[in-house]
Amino acid sequence: MAGFVIGGLVGAATALILAPQSGAEMRAQIAIKSEELKQAGEGQYLEYREKAGTSIAQTQTKVYDATAQVQERARIVLDEGKQKLQKDQVVEPIEATGTDNTDSQEESGGK
Repeated sequence: MAGFVIGGLVGAATALILAPQSGAEMRAQIAIKSEELKQAGEGQYLEYREKAGTSIAQTQTKVYDATAQVQERARIVLDEGKQKLQKDQVVEPIEATGTDNTDSQEESGGK
């Protein structure tokens, strides 16, 4: 956008300087060209601003989606870990009880 504005200013200035006319006419043309360039620059600014806003919104959506996916995966892994831990805790007491019962049965059976 800056190149567009600078190029327009240089072109307008060159055309005005090389064209034979009175000072009042030149000032009027400079004012007209300046206003045209200002409006063109504002139009470019608004266009780029809208594109930037759209890009930001799309990026935010992608980030939120990725965050949700990561959280869901982490929740699944955490749940699986909890289930495995609970399963391991349930198995250990049964094994310990089984060992004690076996010893008690051997002692009572042997008498």
